[in-house]
Amino acid sequence: MKVRPKVKRIVGLTGTPASNGLLDLFAEFRLLDMGERLGRFIGQYRNEYFKPDKKNGYIVYSYKPLPDAEERIYEKISDITVSMKAVDHLKMPELISNEYAVKMSEAEKEKYKELKDELILEVQDTEITVANAAALSNKLCQMSNGAIYDDSGEIIPIHNRKLDALEDIIESANGKPVLVAYWFKHDRTRIAERLYKLGIIYQEIKSAESIKNWNSGKLPVALIHPASAGHGLNLQSGGNFLVWFGLTWSLELYSQTNARLWRQGQKSETVIIQHIVTKGTVDERILKALKEKDETQTALMTAVRAEMEG
Repeated sequence: MKVRPKVKRIVGLTGTPASNGLLDLFAEFRLLDMGERLGRFIGQYRNEYFKPDKKNGYIVYSYKPLPDAEERIYEKISDITVSMKAVDHLKMPELISNEYAVKMSEAEKEKYKELKDELILEVQDTEITVANAAALSNKLCQMSNGAIYDDSGEIIPIHNRKLDALEDIIESANGKPVLVAYWFKHDRTRIAERLYKLGIIYQEIKSAESIKNWNSGKLPVALIHPASAGHGLNLQSGGNFLVWFGLTWSLELYSQTNARLWRQGQKSETVIIQHIVTKGTVDERILKALKEKDETQTALMTAVRAEMEG
């Protein structure tokens, strides 16, 4: 923003303009037009187009758009905004998205419910405590994936349902390369242990060598973390099968990770995205939230879609 007044012409490019909702647009457009369209201050923007959603007393945790907000925002930004979807202008493979549901045992469900209700869980002679709602969501995500960190950072196993599902998916791939997205460090540790037991060669995608090995077809399985490898990598030459072992709330990281395989240059006619979801857990809420965020972003992209002639 300090150098923006010295710039005569600026073009902003993004594949995820509103990955967490329309509030995301404020900073992007303030940089483009110095606040001409959506205002110079975030408070001004919120008051004009949003109302408080989740709050505790005077503390507001989230906002939701007013009934006519979308239409008004799109109208304001339409003169300097244009969207072009890859599927409309490039030859893209078909995207198939599936869910692989797993279920916890009654005892495991009870542990999950105990932590959710009490914010305290006693397991394996250790106590796990949760300080707030955000920390609770994080711990419930861990439990959904099969393990949890105790208060001292030690890994406490809860179940192997997702590991069993992953093994089944890899086996059903019949030798085709599988890219596995994980979220927690203990996910990676436990996945690595299972792959070692199965005698399956794998690498984590985090170096030029690992990228080369994946794209040349040398890796039956590769691990990827959305936050460290979700952007900018071309992995479409190595395979067309992505498995989400652990989910993320971020639509941007989710979409960008999927786009490592679902992109121009993909050799296969289809790209398969498989989500391992633990039923009755926060996993279901995350998938629902991603879908709703995607609907909001899709509406924006449609509103400012490029009209191509000829």
